[in-house]
Amino acid sequence: MRLSRVVSAALGALATAALTLVPSGVSQAAVTEYVALGDSYSSGTGAGNYIDLLCTRSANAYPALWAAANRPGSFKFVACGGAKIPDVRSRQLSALTANTELVSISIGGNDAGFASTMLNCKYLTTSACRRAIEDGREYVEGRLPGELASLYQEIRNRAPRAKVVVLGYPYLYETGGICLEMNSTKRQLLKDGADTLNNVIAAAARDAGFTFADARPAFAGHGICASQEWIDPGNVHPTATGHAQGYLPLLTAAAGA
Repeated sequence: MRLSRVVSAALGALATAALTLVPSGVSQAAVTEYVALGDSYSSGTGAGNYIDLLCTRSANAYPALWAAANRPGSFKFVACGGAKIPDVRSRQLSALTANTELVSISIGGNDAGFASTMLNCKYLTTSACRRAIEDGREYVEGRLPGELASLYQEIRNRAPRAKVVVLGYPYLYETGGICLEMNSTKRQLLKDGADTLNNVIAAAARDAGFTFADARPAFAGHGICASQEWIDPGNVHPTATGHAQGYLPLLTAAAGA
């Protein structure tokens, strides 16, 4: 065998070995355009290090962390604390283009009355908490599916080539053990409400051909009253650690799938 053939064979073997080092499902090409839509669970409310106080957009939020790690050609961070579906439609969808390759979004919690439900459950009676969750359930099961379907279709129309990752909401409180923040019945009610909301969002995402990233297992054991909390008890939102160790791995896995 001539030397040139030996060199050629060696280079081929090295190329094959190099390819095997690339994790399965992870694109080797940089994302051309990444757009982060959604509410406070995407903007990073509670995560500190804010780059936009009006929308509580945080450099510690999972969209910013993903962009820093993956360096897309363009990163548009338009998620905003307090956003509802109409806000995404009127103020955020314009960030999408035909060149958008990745979209992330969390939405639906505020539409279902997240803030008022938390106030009732934290500061009023168990009965008041139950009524607030039941009121939210009526909306979630009755109107939310159609509103999500419409929004998701608009996202697809504006970004026809994009991988769209819909991120769900974590359980906020640990349901076992003693928790001075909230009694066990209220915590279980909130968990049941989170299941209803996440299940509706997951179904709508699936129907739209989007990827649903479930935050419940990602945050398991790290709710309020856990020994290592990834949810801030004061504002009931993920901390910087929650974004880095809970949400970021979810988006990374979903974006590379």
